[in-house]
Amino acid sequence: MRRRNLIAGLVITTVSWPLAVHAQQPAIPVVGFLGVNSAGTQPYLAAFRQGLGETGYVDGQNLVIEYRWTEDQYNRSPELVADLIRHHVNVIVTLFTIPAALAAKATTSTIPIVFSVGDDPVKHGLVASLSRPGGNATGINFFSAEVTAKRLGLLRDLLPKAARIGVLVNPTNVQTTERAVRDVNATADALGLQIQVLNATNGNEIDAAFTTLVSHRADGLLVAADAFFSAGVCKLLS
Repeated sequence: MRRRNLIAGLVITTVSWPLAVHAQQPAIPVVGFLGVNSAGTQPYLAAFRQGLGETGYVDGQNLVIEYRWTEDQYNRSPELVADLIRHHVNVIVTLFTIPAALAAKATTSTIPIVFSVGDDPVKHGLVASLSRPGGNATGINFFSAEVTAKRLGLLRDLLPKAARIGVLVNPTNVQTTERAVRDVNATADALGLQIQVLNATNGNEIDAAFTTLVSHRADGLLVAADAFFSAGVCKLLS
């Protein structure tokens, strides 16, 4: 609830800035929304709309939302950001993915960007500092990447006799994957675990990863923090 209201509040706070700077834009604010997967993101999108509604903004009435989806292909982020800019958006919102936030940051230094990410935004160059973001980007960190090692420890607590653990990562999300593999390997050494890294960028590769887990007799699976995997879970549950 608080995260939803925070993101919506950041969006509403920023839409007034470009309206004053770019007088040629329409009077109704336009929000550019860049998500990972249109189907799997629906629960988060519903919460986002609700948060906007609680601040008095309704899509199609006093606000327009331009939606763009990478459809699990992070390399499409730059072209989709560029398309949003061509549609004269007043603010760009990126959901749960560092590649999208970085693409927005690299494309514009004037349009406000509101991001939600799972890793330190300072480390990735999205903001100058947590207390003083500076520039045109602000947002929240869900700390999902920071607790990867802790999650492995919890998995070991659940499976004290485990010897081999599979780790499912998305190699197209380079920054998140590199950190996850590094943190997991460091923690695995301390716990006496063998780690098998499995790559997946689509549904077929996820199926193949599970086949590999079974054939290699893995004792458990740790799924790395990634919007592609989160969206897939939401799609299955919807």
